[in-house]
Amino acid sequence: MVPILLFNSNGEDATVIIMSFMCLSNFLFSIRSVFISNLQKEIEKQTGYRSSRKRRSESQYDYEVYHSLEEIQSWMFEMNRTNSGLVDMFSIGKSYEGRPLYVLQIGKRSRHQKKAVWIDCGIHAREWIGPAFCQWFVKEAINSYQHDSVMRRLLHQLNFYIMPVFNVDGYHFSWTTDRFWRKTRSKNHRFHCRGVDANRNWKVKWCEEGASSHPCDDTYCGPFPESEPEVKAVAKFLRKHKKRIKSYISIHAYAQMLLYPYSYKYASIPNFNCESAAHNAVTALYSAYGVRYRYGPASTTLYVSSGSSIDWAYRNGIPYAFAFELRDTGHFGFLLPESLINPTCTETLRAVKAIASGLLKKSHIVSESVGRYVSHANPVCRA
Repeated sequence: MVPILLFNSNGEDATVIIMSFMCLSNFLFSIRSVFISNLQKEIEKQTGYRSSRKRRSESQYDYEVYHSLEEIQSWMFEMNRTNSGLVDMFSIGKSYEGRPLYVLQIGKRSRHQKKAVWIDCGIHAREWIGPAFCQWFVKEAINSYQHDSVMRRLLHQLNFYIMPVFNVDGYHFSWTTDRFWRKTRSKNHRFHCRGVDANRNWKVKWCEEGASSHPCDDTYCGPFPESEPEVKAVAKFLRKHKKRIKSYISIHAYAQMLLYPYSYKYASIPNFNCESAAHNAVTALYSAYGVRYRYGPASTTLYVSSGSSIDWAYRNGIPYAFAFELRDTGHFGFLLPESLINPTCTETLRAVKAIASGLLKKSHIVSESVGRYVSHANPVCRA
C-alpha cells in the first residue's frame, strides 16, 4: 500500500490517500481515502515530540505508546536481565546500516529440544503497531506465566522466538525522517532510490507477480533473493532451526485479516488444518472486543505478492505460516492511535495463543495416535 499526502493551503490539514493494487483476473485498481485532520500533529503525538508525553522520563515502561528503536532495544536488554528463567536474548546478524538484529527467546528452560514458534514484527517500517504487539506479547507471556494456565503450558512446551523489529534501519528512519517509509535502507548503485521491500525479497517465486523490479517502487523485490541482510539473517536462522520451528507468524498492518499461503498464486494450501487454525484464531480474536477479521489465502483475501515470508516459510517446511494484518481497515491506516494499542494487542494475543495451542494439540494427537512414521509422512498443514 502506498500513501500519498495531499496538503491543504494551510500546510497542516491533509488527506492521506492509500492506494492498493489487487490482482483479480487481470487486475483491480482500488483507491481508499483516509481523511486525517491536522496530519502533522497526529504524527507528533506518536513520535513523542510533545513534552506532555514524558516517554523517556517515566521509570515504568509504557506498553501503550509507540517506542523508538533505541527504546525497544533497551527494553529487550532489560527483559533479558530481569527474567533469566524465561527469556534469552541474542543477535542473528546485522542490518545494512550495521544495527544488530536482536531476537528474544521466550520459554521455560528445558533439557530436551522443544518445538518453537517464530514471530516477527516491523518487516515494513511504517507499521508501528507491529513492534508494539511483539513487546506486548513478551510482557503478557512473562506477567501471566504464574496465573494463566494456558500461557504456562505454552511456555513449558514451546519456545517463542520474538523479533520485535525486523526492519531496524527502516523503522529508525520512519521515526527520524519519513513516518510513511516502508522498505529497508540499502543503497542501489544505479538509482538514487533506497531500500527493498523485505516482504518481496524471499527466495520463493521471487520478483514475479505482485513485486516490482524498479528500485524506486515500494514493492521493489531487490537485486536478488535475500539481498537484504535482514532477510538473509532471518532466513538463515529459520533454516537452521526448521526441524523445531512449527509455526511462522509475521505481524503487519493494516486490513484486519489473517492470511496464510499462498501469496504468489490464486490457490490455497491443500490442507484443511491451516484454514481451521485461522478460523479458531479469528474466533478467539473476536471474543475480546467483537472485531471481525477476514481470513484465507493471502492471494485471494488481500492480493497476489511474490517473494513473501509466509510462502517461503511454508515452502521450507514450517507447517503453520501466517501473516496478521492488524487494525484498522483504513480510517487511521498506518497512524493507528496509541489509544488503540491495548485493544489491538489484547485481541491479537488471543489469536496467537489459539494458533500456538492448536499447534500443541495437533502435535500431541499425531505423536500419540499415529506415531513417528505417519507424522513424518503426513505433516500438519504442509503441501
